Order: sequence, then structure tokens, then C-alpha cells
Amino acid sequence: MRRFLSRTTILPVLLFSFLGFLAMGYHPGAEDDAVYLPAVKAHLNSALYPHDAAFFMLQMRTSFFDVWMANLVRVTGLPVAWAELLVHATAIFLIVLAAWRILCLLFEETSARWGGIAMLGAMLTLPVAGTALYIADQYLHPRNPATALVLFAVERILRRKRWQAIPLLTVAFVMHPLMGALGISFSCILSLVLHQPFRARMRAWLTRYESGPMKAPVPASALVLIPFGWAFAPPSKFLLQAMSTRHWLRVYDWTWYEWIGDLAPIVLFGVLYYVAKRQGRSNLSLFALAVCIYGIFQQSVAMVLQGPEVLQSFRALEPMRFLHLIYVFMAIVGGAYLGMYALRGKAWRWAVFMVLFYGGMYFSQRQLFASTEHIELPAAGSRNPWLQAFTWIRQNTPQDAYFALDPHYMAAPDEDYHSFRALAERSALADAIKDTAVITKVPELGQMWYDQTRAEEGWNQFGRADFQQLKSKFGVDWVLVANQQASGMACPWHNDRLSVCRIP
Repeated sequence: MRRFLSRTTILPVLLFSFLGFLAMGYHPGAEDDAVYLPAVKAHLNSALYPHDAAFFMLQMRTSFFDVWMANLVRVTGLPVAWAELLVHATAIFLIVLAAWRILCLLFEETSARWGGIAMLGAMLTLPVAGTALYIADQYLHPRNPATALVLFAVERILRRKRWQAIPLLTVAFVMHPLMGALGISFSCILSLVLHQPFRARMRAWLTRYESGPMKAPVPASALVLIPFGWAFAPPSKFLLQAMSTRHWLRVYDWTWYEWIGDLAPIVLFGVLYYVAKRQGRSNLSLFALAVCIYGIFQQSVAMVLQGPEVLQSFRALEPMRFLHLIYVFMAIVGGAYLGMYALRGKAWRWAVFMVLFYGGMYFSQRQLFASTEHIELPAAGSRNPWLQAFTWIRQNTPQDAYFALDPHYMAAPDEDYHSFRALAERSALADAIKDTAVITKVPELGQMWYDQTRAEEGWNQFGRADFQQLKSKFGVDWVLVANQQASGMACPWHNDRLSVCRIP
């Protein structure tokens, strides 16, 4: 343990974990946390979400994350908000720590190791091509701890202790099945590349390729399939409708710059294989070869799964998300070379780097969450009018209250994609943004989602009679509306933008 967390390790890891956290910000309840945070809260309080728990609990049936988090809260006695922040910060630290340990095996130069984790810390919110992913999310997403576990497994394999990677990959899989499966796929390829007989066959194949036409196909490692039964069934009209709104599920529709973001990293690791080999960096060369093979293989699988119409359901498995792991490796290796050849321990160069990369990412995050505090600490007040409404609802309405609100509320000005269910802790009719994404994973909810979102069409013109019709059809008894829509209803709370009202 002393070697694992020595002073030469802990100082840079803590520094760039902290700086990375400051640059990326913290926004619990935002975006995908519309699924994860309500699931944790529902496990802790079964009285919550009596009308709509299916919209997040069914998606979590393939993950142990929500149960684990709920048990952590029970054991520690911490409030949910503080437990989420603690685990999120720990996950960021572990990602950077695992990256440091990988860098120690790939580079002997201290400047390369510092540069690698410095770049990773700055690039935590780097978009991953057209996949709608970041390297790490600005809230506690199970992908964050799963990424740390996969990176530690990779470090174990690089140390030729591959059996120690198995429990790490197993926990990553039950935490986040897709990222865990992709981590297993890469780990298998890396183990093969590091295996001497396999390397001999690869050298023979590369020699034939360089000297003439290829006469034999490249051997491929088996991909771990995620056993989602619905992916093998004919897609329903609701699944097709939901997937049509998700650009990242249709790789053949990606823009030219998204294709560059897809293919360029794979090519760069192919080039790095030869460059590192000539530099005498055998570990780095083999690692780059494994990343390149993994990228080519997974790209081929993704192109097949997202191609023929008969395989449309498989698009929802998001096979292009294999790029996430490649982007993590690209950040740490690219930063390592930057540290060796550009920064080289010069204080003024490091200062320029910090301003450009950390300052640039901080600026981009402030644009993304422009109406919300950069770091949303538990129990702190918010200037965001929507979050003010969510807080009042959580503290002043019955737990079985059933709300209707604009189905596009997450994209409303100043809302910053925060989830009503996650932060107000109340049931709500289906929305047309996050719940649409849920349908791509839980198509059996398609009819309910369609009926509710269709009944909410034209929301901005709704008045008292329309809300009463929603109450009659679905049983909703509260609404969160713009102030001008509140006429004729009892509204115990409002701010400059919104009113919370009971439907008469």
C-alpha cells in the first residue's frame, strides 16, 4: 500500500484530480442522473415515485450500481447528496490514479507521467466523437467508477498479472454492463498482444502485409455480448421513434468531423505502434497495437450492428461507445508526449498549458451550465429558477404527488438539463427528452411514453381546462408551469418564471 500511494504518486494524482474536478464542475441530477439518482432514492424510500418508477428502475435492472449506492448510504449514514459527491470525487481520483500507474509502465520519464495525468485531468469533459459521451461525467455516473476499474485492470494486465484483472472487470461489468463489456473486450485483446506466441504470429502477419498483399485474415477476439433480450426482437414503432431522435445511435448519419473523431484516434495509435517501436518503448508499442486492434475490431462490429434494418434494435446497445476507452488512452498518451517534448519541466510552459487546457474546459462547462453554479454543493442554494422550484416541491408537496410539466422542460432556457424526478423527488408524466432515451433501453414502456408525451403536445398553450384533462386521463394532481399559465389554479409557490399549482 505504501508503494501504491507513495508521496511521488499521491501528490500529482491529488493535484490533477482536484484541478480536473474544478474544471469540469459538479451537477448532480443533470442529464443521465435523471435515471441513476432517482433509482438510488427509490431504494432508500419506497414511498417515492409511486406513479412512474418504471421510467428509471427498469433501466437499472442490468446494473448493481443503484443498490450499491443505497447500501452505502445506509451503512455510512451520510445524506444521499453528500454520499454521491464523495463517491464521484473518489471515482475521479481513482481514474487519475489508474492512469498514473499505467503511465509508469509505459514511460520512464517523470515529465511524461506528469503530462499524461495533467492532460487527462483537463480533458475529463472532452466529448467522445459523436457518441454523446464525455471521458467523465459532471455527476456520479456508474461509468465513472467502471472506467476506473477497467483502467486498473489494464494496469494489472500490463504488469503480466492478468488474473488480478478478472475481479476488477467483473465489478466494472455489474456496475455498468456496457462499459464493463468493452473493458473486457480490450483486456482480452491486450492480453493476447502481450502473449509471446500471439506476438510472433502478429509479426509474421505484419511482415507479409508490408512485403505484399495480405493472404490471411486478421485474427479477431470474441466480443462480449450484453444479454439484452429486447435487442433480438423486432423493433417496435415506439423504439424506432425514440431511436430516431438520437443522432449518436445512427453512425452512418454522423457528420464528417464526427467521423474524424472516430477514425483518427485509431489511426494515431497505429502510427504510435511504429513510433514507439523505433524508440525502443516496447510496452508502449504493444499497448498502442492493442488499442489499434481493439478500435478496428469494435469499429467493424459497430458498422455491422448499425447497418442492416434487421439489426436496428442493436443500435440501442450503442456499440460506438467503444471510443470512450480509446479517448481515455489518447488523453494520457498524448499528454505524456506533450510533457516530454513541449512542457519539459518549464514553469512558464506549464502555466500556458494550465490556462489553455484547464481554463478552456472550465469556460466550455460554464457555457454548458450557464444558469447554474459551477459546483452544485449539497444544501447550497441555487440561482437557477428551475432548481428553486424543484427544491420547494421536494420540501413542501406530498410524496405521492403526481406532476405534469413541459415535456421539453430539460431543454428550456436556464434549466441546464436537470432532472425533475432526481431533484424534486416526485413522480411526473413522461418527458420528451430523457424518457425518450430510456425507451431505447426499455422499449416495453413505449406505449406509456407515447401516450403521455402525445397528451402533453402544445404544452405552452395549455391552461386550466387542459390540465384538468390531464388529471382526468392520468391522475396528475400538480403542475409546474410558466407564471402566465397559472390562472384559475391555487398556486402556493412561484418565482419570476415558474409557478407550482394544484389542478382543481
